[in-house]
Amino acid sequence: MESRTDLTEVLNYIDPAGCTYAEWLNVGMALKEEGYDCSVWEDWSRRESRYRKGECQKKWNTFLGNGNPVTGGTIIEMAKQNGWVPSYGHELDWGDSIGGDDQRVLDPAWVEDQEFQEPTDEEWSPVNDLIKYLETLFSSEEQVGYVTSVWERDGGYFPTKGNWDRTAGELIDALNKCKGDIGAVMGDIEPKAGAWIRFNPLDGTGVRNDNVTDFRYALVESDSMDLAKQNALIRELELPVACLVYSGGKSVHAIVRVDAPDYKTYRERVDFLYTICKKNGLQIDQQNKNPSRLSRMPGVVRNGHKQFLIDTNIGKSSWIEWKEYIEGVNDDLPDPETLKSVWDNLPELSPPLIDGILRQGQKMLLSGPSKAGKTLLLMELAIAIAEGTKWLNWQCTQGKVLYVNLEVAEASCFHRFKEVYTHLDVQPRNLQNIEIWNLRGRAVPMDKLVPKLIRRAAKKDFIAIIIDPIYKVITGDENSAEQMSNFCNQFDKICTELNTAVIYCHHHSKGYQGSKRSMDRSSGSGVFARDPDALLDMTELQVTDAVKGKRSGPARAKAVAEWLDDNKRWWRSVLPDGVDLNSDESIIEFARTAIFKQNPLDIGNLYDVSNETKEKVDGYTAWRIEGILREFQGFKPVNCWFQYPIHVLDSDGLLSDAKIDGDADPRSSWKDRNKKEALTVEQKFENQFSFLAVSGDDVPLEELCDNLGRQPKTVEKWLGSGKQNRKALAKRYEVFTDEDGEKYVRERGKK
Repeated sequence: MESRTDLTEVLNYIDPAGCTYAEWLNVGMALKEEGYDCSVWEDWSRRESRYRKGECQKKWNTFLGNGNPVTGGTIIEMAKQNGWVPSYGHELDWGDSIGGDDQRVLDPAWVEDQEFQEPTDEEWSPVNDLIKYLETLFSSEEQVGYVTSVWERDGGYFPTKGNWDRTAGELIDALNKCKGDIGAVMGDIEPKAGAWIRFNPLDGTGVRNDNVTDFRYALVESDSMDLAKQNALIRELELPVACLVYSGGKSVHAIVRVDAPDYKTYRERVDFLYTICKKNGLQIDQQNKNPSRLSRMPGVVRNGHKQFLIDTNIGKSSWIEWKEYIEGVNDDLPDPETLKSVWDNLPELSPPLIDGILRQGQKMLLSGPSKAGKTLLLMELAIAIAEGTKWLNWQCTQGKVLYVNLEVAEASCFHRFKEVYTHLDVQPRNLQNIEIWNLRGRAVPMDKLVPKLIRRAAKKDFIAIIIDPIYKVITGDENSAEQMSNFCNQFDKICTELNTAVIYCHHHSKGYQGSKRSMDRSSGSGVFARDPDALLDMTELQVTDAVKGKRSGPARAKAVAEWLDDNKRWWRSVLPDGVDLNSDESIIEFARTAIFKQNPLDIGNLYDVSNETKEKVDGYTAWRIEGILREFQGFKPVNCWFQYPIHVLDSDGLLSDAKIDGDADPRSSWKDRNKKEALTVEQKFENQFSFLAVSGDDVPLEELCDNLGRQPKTVEKWLGSGKQNRKALAKRYEVFTDEDGEKYVRERGKK
């Protein structure tokens, strides 16, 4: 067998006594899968009292393997949980975590044992132990569950359900009067068995988890470690222990404050507590997690040993303080540096990714409304990086880029990239530089996505990662500064781990944006605008009829001339002086009198070409891109036309004086604007659907409603059979839900 890790050495970090039956089997299956002999499993299993001779070999013979085998990685992971650290680096696997272990607080090998002594009969006051325990854990009116009666089987003693009908105050009063006879208060105690108590208060009707009234404490117990080591680790970990009790057997019982508001939170906190204990070498019993669990009662004797109270109120004072301490010990933050230490040897700046805008390893946000073509603009950026060309006004550094597609269907995404390449007139010489991760319908919250992304990108040398759009992976309330700050920190993890730039896309808030600053237009918390190193914001411009005419005139003339080039190639040879080639009217008049004189009906083709071109050019929307930059000097706003599927710079300056859409009267109501536009609801619907349904795509219902200023429920009624049904629209359009549960609008009969 060839292996870089000797699993027999790794097994030294796994105590079989702390393993569940399933974990014990997994160790055996992993050893067999990796080519070890059954004797290795046998020798390891002998360390535990449950070992039965011949049982390992019997189970070994049943391990026949399958398509998803248990491998040596299982043993390695179990060992890591108990403090083992590999002595070598390794290639990342899909299951590996990224970065250091941020839950290791101490090295158990360097923790010195802390002995404790069982008190002598003269020193020990059993009643005082129990009273102090009750006063520490309970208020006087809370019901306490305890067990003194047992049943016997095969020489072992096991607790009954016990009692749960007395309050802590009642028990304390009775103990103060019992003259040292705990049995007179709690019930007769079997000296070979000892007694038990439940550390969380109950409702007085039972002893199940449902009967727990306050999820205040959890039990940390180990049966597989030396007592002095247990005591030392509990104290070194600063566990917020309310009561520390010697069980009279192989373990110390730590009653740890978790102060959970409900059962769900209790489980989360106990899982975290147990994980910290295991990762720091405290091999605890995993069966003690439930809040109604029994623990050993101080003040009684068990098989010749005293169950006594070792200590109270040690470690941190609360769960919150302890958790902050754990997270603070391993914050992975760098130490401060003096400016003097770097003054004469300043670190190099990261090279630019987008000249004058963004450096490699930094973050950029592109924000804008839904119809700005942000996805296509980001595809243009991906191509510019891959090919080392300009993106709008800015030169890009050539390199590999990962485009994380969260919104567009996979086939549409590939088709759009090809369309953009074609319309940009860029030769696709470096397609290998663009990788696309299609996650529509498979997106997970950002904090879950980031580790998966880092694992896949770790060795790809991407200089940029584009995430489009982020609303698909937002975790938390978009309007919460704290939650969005944590969300944006995920981008920093990508930048730091992969040394790559992260570029992401977000939408504007609803309403007119003209009167707002560019940094205030993004939806949600202002964190979105303050967090990135570069913010590029898109706003739509008002296009006057005069500007439309200046744009469409030359375009119409060019289209008419191209039609003549294709159909009457000789026409330029007879072109007289005085014909304006920048005027479609001048060219058409020449064609009517000189080329089509014998057949004037053919001139209609030229008028069709001219009119179609005008309609197309008049449909282009105009946009202004403003920026807020952290690393570079600001730039003058960049104006461009969105000529689907690409954005084209306003090279002739026609948009230099254009106003942002909404500037004219930002206070006007939606209804007033509709009156000015003199369009019916049906016309507005048709216009917006046509605009959004580029390349024949279906239109997201929410995006369509944003543009219409209507609620999705209203539009669904229009296209359905509700009271607000609009027959003309319902006859042509319908709402459908795709396989991912998202609603779209399409033309009826189209699949």
